[in-house]
Amino acid sequence: MKRMCGCLASVRLVFTRLDRPVLFRRGVRSGPMDEPESTPVSVPVLTGEKRSFPDADPDPAAKRVRVEGEDEEEEEQLDEEEEPEEEESFADMMKHGLSEADVGILKFISEHKGFSGILKERYSDFVVHEINREGKIVGLDDLTVPADAEEPSPEVSPAEGQTLTEEQKQQLTELQLFKNKEGNVAIEVQEDSKEKRTLLHRAVKTLYPGLETKTEDRDGKKVIVAYHAAGQKALAAPRKHSWPKNRGSFCHFVLYKENKDTMEAINLLSKFLRVRPNMFSYMGTKDKRAITVQEIAVLKISAERLSHLNKCLMNLKLGNFSYKKHPLKLGELQGNHFTVVLRNISGSLEQVEQAMTSLRDTGFINYYGMQRFGTTAVPTHRVGRAILQNNWKEVMDLILKPRPGAEKGYLVKCRQEWARSHDPEAALRKLPVKRCVEGQFLRGLSKYGKNNIVTAFGLIPRNNRLMYIHSYQSYVWNSMVSKRVEAFGLRAVEGDLILRGGSAHVLSADEAEKLSIHDVVMPLPGFDVIYPTHSGEAFWETHLTTATMGMEDI
Repeated sequence: MKRMCGCLASVRLVFTRLDRPVLFRRGVRSGPMDEPESTPVSVPVLTGEKRSFPDADPDPAAKRVRVEGEDEEEEEQLDEEEEPEEEESFADMMKHGLSEADVGILKFISEHKGFSGILKERYSDFVVHEINREGKIVGLDDLTVPADAEEPSPEVSPAEGQTLTEEQKQQLTELQLFKNKEGNVAIEVQEDSKEKRTLLHRAVKTLYPGLETKTEDRDGKKVIVAYHAAGQKALAAPRKHSWPKNRGSFCHFVLYKENKDTMEAINLLSKFLRVRPNMFSYMGTKDKRAITVQEIAVLKISAERLSHLNKCLMNLKLGNFSYKKHPLKLGELQGNHFTVVLRNISGSLEQVEQAMTSLRDTGFINYYGMQRFGTTAVPTHRVGRAILQNNWKEVMDLILKPRPGAEKGYLVKCRQEWARSHDPEAALRKLPVKRCVEGQFLRGLSKYGKNNIVTAFGLIPRNNRLMYIHSYQSYVWNSMVSKRVEAFGLRAVEGDLILRGGSAHVLSADEAEKLSIHDVVMPLPGFDVIYPTHSGEAFWETHLTTATMGMEDI
């Protein structure tokens, strides 16, 4: 089915085959398991050209695009600090997380015996390429700056500006890469004029993103001092430079990232570029434990400045630059192309072949997958439900309390401190990365007090706040699809919905006989939404009433 939400007619196919151009998602087992106590791993759908990471490859990373540079930001180094005796594999951590039943995934489309395996044992086992609005699979294949995007270089010739020496370049590079974070680099101005100093300031900040400059008098001479922008200075509004009138205001580019979620990557880019994260826009967030490729747009940042980041960022790569007049909007993508590897398969070859044949020929129930609901024992849809109920103390508790699951060590320590003291400042000190959801929320609680939870919650970026609501919508959708399949099976029936001319249409008995389950759509709960009439609306109302809210609240 498809999903629908208000006047946007957001719908989702209930059932699909591999040849249908829909947004494929993880989260459906290919058949019932012999051992119900085990936690099977979902089998995703592949579309288009396949990529693979064979087990025999000793270094799968060698075949991927790598980013130059040996060091990342200090916060990334802290991220990796774990106590060896407490380390768990990703699969072990996921055992503490959610089961399919927890998120409304209850029904199967086949009777054969299923098999289990491990998904994302390595982050390179999960590769995601965004499918853009034109239906094209997004790829990173061009790192050059377009000709019309190039800005006059401050170092074109000595006549235009002072050329940096090799020693100065080396010092600036080390400063940029945090190898000399506490120091600075002083560059003596050879020709003391405002125009020459301006060119030198611009050269340093353009060629070494993340650095700031100032002019000082030393021994009667003008000196340009370069230093690392950090903290509040890094978030300050960028200086206004002229922007060509014939150029689109938004620079669109392809972002390749490894083992980082979308917001983490954008926060890192914004810090180096000295702009706020809300200057960036994108069509969808991508998994953290994965290799992903997606389109990003940023307001009035040149392709040249963006391309320089490739020299100093690790596990990120930017390219395919272009200028357009519009930003990107959430949900504009047509879907995602997945390439996955399953490891430690438990079933026999016959079971695997039966499951894959069924997946290829029959299809699958198009549930929202497990990644929509988080990787820990506290699902994001519970936070969304608490928000809709205006239960803000529960929202605070759910976001900050300790939980088992796949989390970094510093987050575990932060949650433990919060549980012990309920002191937002003390918990915040445990976080080397302050821009995560927990960090933003704790900053808000520290600034506005624990009695102003709603105001503190507002410091979390809007896309992250919406994620909780979308997660609850997805949970309700999954639950209602399970109820619909249980009640009416895998066939179109009177009262089902289909899309006709971009709008929802309720099937009559005669129309239902001529259609299949592949044509049926299901709405996302929301305001002014058309629901199925075969007691489907009662299903929705009953489910939402148990959450002490009505459909209009969503």
